[in-house]
Amino acid sequence: MTPATATVPDALGKPGTDRRDPLPTGRAAREARVAAALDALRRGRPVLVADDAGRENEVDVVLAARTASAEWLAWTVRHSSGYLCAPMPAARADALDLPPMVSRSEDPRRTAYAVAVDAARGVTTGISAADRATTLRALADPASGPADLIRPGHVLPLRAVPGGVLERPGHTEAAVDLVRLAGEGEVGAIAELVADDGEMLRLPGAARLAAREGLVLLSVADLVAHRREREHAAAPAASAPARVQHTGTASLPTAAGTFAVHGYRDLRTGAEHLALLAAPAAGAPTRPGPAGAPVPLVRVHSECLTGDALGSLRCDCGPQLRAALDRVAREGGGAVVYLGGHEGRGIGLLHKIGAYALQDAGLDTVAANLALGWPADRREYGAAAAILADLGLGEVRLLTNNPDKVTALAAAGVRVAEVVGLEVGLGPHNHDYLMTKKTAMGHHLPTLDEGGTGEKEER
Repeated sequence: MTPATATVPDALGKPGTDRRDPLPTGRAAREARVAAALDALRRGRPVLVADDAGRENEVDVVLAARTASAEWLAWTVRHSSGYLCAPMPAARADALDLPPMVSRSEDPRRTAYAVAVDAARGVTTGISAADRATTLRALADPASGPADLIRPGHVLPLRAVPGGVLERPGHTEAAVDLVRLAGEGEVGAIAELVADDGEMLRLPGAARLAAREGLVLLSVADLVAHRREREHAAAPAASAPARVQHTGTASLPTAAGTFAVHGYRDLRTGAEHLALLAAPAAGAPTRPGPAGAPVPLVRVHSECLTGDALGSLRCDCGPQLRAALDRVAREGGGAVVYLGGHEGRGIGLLHKIGAYALQDAGLDTVAANLALGWPADRREYGAAAAILADLGLGEVRLLTNNPDKVTALAAAGVRVAEVVGLEVGLGPHNHDYLMTKKTAMGHHLPTLDEGGTGEKEER
């Protein structure tokens, strides 16, 4: 018997959602969802995949393209926006001559749309469920080539990043990863679920739909954890330097000490990054790694003009940068990686100022980003992993309060031997901002509480 529970409005304000988590936490529950999803895809059935509430906060239907049937596509169209996409590896898109839709994407979530297509044979107008199923099968067929498709069409290919959800936790990558894990090729089909009123369907509503239709519901986070557990022995960092180009090295004296500064150009984004490498310090305290060698202390710091250069008290970035330089210089042998293109958690300087204005009006830092049409955090750390690989720093003690940074670097092949907290610069001007990062984004800020500033010196 199902236990009685109180009902609360769901994300669309509709009653009927109980207070139990639709996706229970815990490894066993997570692995059961992933296994059930893979089995469903092998049987030609769709699965429902939710992403993070701080990202799109949406749920997509996911199918394997090569087994997508007209019946299930018709069901998908009825329960979605009807905007059908076909995620695939970028290499597959290249082989089919499916270039990006635009040369410079302005999509805040970096969805890599390619030119829309129909199958060249076996379709009529291309828009029916049967026609789109034919197009999906053509995209998934390893024997297909550019001549087997016509452009434009009614199915939108999406180009997934090579690292899958471990590099970009989006529905595009989730679909490709799921289809690959199920052994159903490498091309998926996705569409965003909508409610009866036309608004996007959120997790509580999707849970009710899954229960009613007998479908599997899982999250991108489930898939990230599943892959990370099973691929910990892989070493993607070995090929990571292809992400960046080393442009030069010079000596950089600072208030904290003299560093060797290395310049890097990001070959994917065009951003410019720096790595400040500290010389080994004689007699400095170090932590031995498994082989007895000292494990260097590393800080991966996101660009913040207002905090780092202008001394803004709205964030803790400036104090964190200065404390990191001091600690790395004192210990020696480590590095501070300074990532360009990360201003405002990846939304850019002027958009960050717009978010500040919304915060002045009462929104928190996450809600402000979302109100502007951006995810809560748009950053990714593939370039940092590439820089560390280039510097020979494959194992690090990471100076951070941000669990996502730990996860991203570990997923990219960097061994994080220890996480070292960096709780500095807390004060009355940034208390609410940091409290949101602690409660909504999971940052480790143990001295910060609801009533106090948490102000204390570096530990």
